[in-house]
Amino acid sequence: MKYHFNSAKILLPKEGFDKWSVVACDQYTSEQKYWDDVKEIVGEYPSALNIVLPEIYLSDDNTPYINSINSYMEKYLNDGVFEEFDDAMVYVERESNNTVRKGIVGVIDLEDYDYTKGSDALIRATEQTVLERIPPRVAIRKDALLEMPHVMLLIDDKERKVIEPLESKKNSFETAYNFELMQGGGHIEGYFIDKETQTAVQNALESLISGEKSDMLFAVGDGNHSLATAKECYRQNPTELNRYALVEIVNIHDASIEFEPIYRVMFNVDADDFMTKFIDAHKASANDPTHDYECVTKDGSKNISVKATAKLPVGTLQVFIDEYLKENPQVKIDYIHGEEVVYDLCKESNTLGFIFKGMGKSDLFPAVVSDGSLPRKTFSMGHAHDKRYYIEARKIK
Repeated sequence: MKYHFNSAKILLPKEGFDKWSVVACDQYTSEQKYWDDVKEIVGEYPSALNIVLPEIYLSDDNTPYINSINSYMEKYLNDGVFEEFDDAMVYVERESNNTVRKGIVGVIDLEDYDYTKGSDALIRATEQTVLERIPPRVAIRKDALLEMPHVMLLIDDKERKVIEPLESKKNSFETAYNFELMQGGGHIEGYFIDKETQTAVQNALESLISGEKSDMLFAVGDGNHSLATAKECYRQNPTELNRYALVEIVNIHDASIEFEPIYRVMFNVDADDFMTKFIDAHKASANDPTHDYECVTKDGSKNISVKATAKLPVGTLQVFIDEYLKENPQVKIDYIHGEEVVYDLCKESNTLGFIFKGMGKSDLFPAVVSDGSLPRKTFSMGHAHDKRYYIEARKIK
């Protein structure tokens, strides 16, 4: 029987987890101070910071940074920074904001994953994949010796039979790690799942597949572009190691999972021009459905209501933003977690932020199965500090 989630040869640092583990590279992309503080915390200690490329540092030429990443990977492997664990799955409990999120780290087969809209693969993107974002990430991964996951895959397990039973068994498992995450990330514990329990997890997962063509076992909750990059690297170099990707699976019905909308902030923009054109292009008649937005500038906030041209407010807005950016290339956009960050960024001149209603998590699986992937950056599972931190690694060369 082929299982669609498996154990792997997992690498963990032998010590210094609190310096090693840093938040996902696609967080705090407009907040330089956050990453400056991380550098100060890490200092000269071995750290995942040195083998990832935080997106705040992405540029037209990332070659120097990539060369440094590859050098650090080689150094860490040669210097014995890691301990290797064969045939491993890790049960994870992540405490943050007075809740505990439960998950399991293992590998998925990239043959089961397709990020194209309308796919019927067992693993699907929940949001539109921006193809232009893949090549820079392929450049980072293609020569890398290691991968580290910030990918989180959601399962639709209403009966809570895959992950939740492990909570009562964790004291019988060997501890993998137990430490405080830096920069307000909360507490995390990891436990190696024994072989018998691994098989029980795999069988419970397979039971979620009904056999219908539309079946979706995993929906990508976080890290879609990282997973798409892994898929592209596998296409270019179809080795056995490249065929798999290390991920964490989480039950969408976990009480800690809360969907947060991802807001938009535009920079170097004439806010009045954008809002006028957005409203004029979406004039609603009496019976038209509408979407509401709070528009934030340095002069304060303004509430607007426009004709809905998509199922979700983010869809109506994003389509118009995409067209506006084509005509105004000087305008830049960032995707923001948290209303307070929007307010803070929009204190600057020539900025415009949008705050709007998000999507309920119970709508995700039906929406993706029915309509295909959603507009990019539709939702986030919590705020930036709740995101997955890099801990585990796996050799891909």
